Amino acid sequence: MNMLLIKRAQKHDTDAFIELIEKNKTALYKVAKAYLKNEEDIADAMQDTILSAYEHIGELRVVSYFKTWLTRILINHCTDTLRRQRRVIPMKQAGEQAGTFLESNYEFYELLQELPEQDRILFLLYYGEGFSIREIADIMECNENTVKSRLQRGRKKLEHVLSC
Repeated sequence: MNMLLIKRAQKHDTDAFIELIEKNKTALYKVAKAYLKNEEDIADAMQDTILSAYEHIGELRVVSYFKTWLTRILINHCTDTLRRQRRVIPMKQAGEQAGTFLESNYEFYELLQELPEQDRILFLLYYGEGFSIREIADIMECNENTVKSRLQRGRKKLEHVLSC
């Protein structure tokens, strides 16, 4: 079903593209929320991602990687936003924004805050969104063994936090 939608979207079927985005918007929001704390920044990153994906969907080579491809575009937009913010937002204000979380799965997101940003994203993609280690390695543009070791290190850190 999704493969057919993706192929239709690649042929400039706007309705098919909208349906694909609707199916993936929650996952996109969660990933953006892990990077960005400000709701306006999250909305901007998602909007930019959707526009980029719409403009470049014809370049997607393997339709089964649509979600991975879309997530990679979102992560690129989120990191661009963070780079811009580092130039503009004082550290004091950024620290105040870091305390916001999603209402659902509050404990999961609260616990993720104990991890460094890179590991937080890996946990969100692996446990929150169900991506495989290989897919995460593609999204994060790193080695599969790096993903495995970061997940293992993160699990140990979280185990330590939970036991305290």
